[in-house]
Amino acid sequence: MNKYETAMKILEDCHGSGKDNLIALATMTLPDGEGKTRSTVRMVDAYYEDGAFYVSTYAKGNKARQIERNDEVSVASTDWFTGQGKAVNLGWVKDEKNADILAKMKKNFAGWFNDHGNEDSPDSIAIKITLTNGVVIKDHGAERYEVDFINKEAK
Repeated sequence: MNKYETAMKILEDCHGSGKDNLIALATMTLPDGEGKTRSTVRMVDAYYEDGAFYVSTYAKGNKARQIERNDEVSVASTDWFTGQGKAVNLGWVKDEKNADILAKMKKNFAGWFNDHGNEDSPDSIAIKITLTNGVVIKDHGAERYEVDFINKEAK
């Protein structure tokens, strides 16, 4: 296996295979009265698959509005991963095109989703965070990979 494949295996082992991931998601606030923006970080439930994290949120909330304005986000987990990516609103979780995503959300983080997901509301949306770059660490730094998800390279 090359370094990229090794990093992807570590990421899959830590976050994939239907695991309920609690990740920190950072977005940029909307400009304040002085035109300043700041980063905002919150913990979200997510599942990981093929280089992307998926989360559910409220369409009219700050997170969705911030992503609509600036799709560049950062994520971090307690399982030794930090990364940046592009977030996109996939729309209502019950939209036919999101059926597979909804099923995985209900399975992978059933407790949170069943209590807070409100899938019947059109304002309950899915967000896909496609990773662009990041750092994968294993064994408390014994292995460290700087990953370029776009070019599928690691060093």
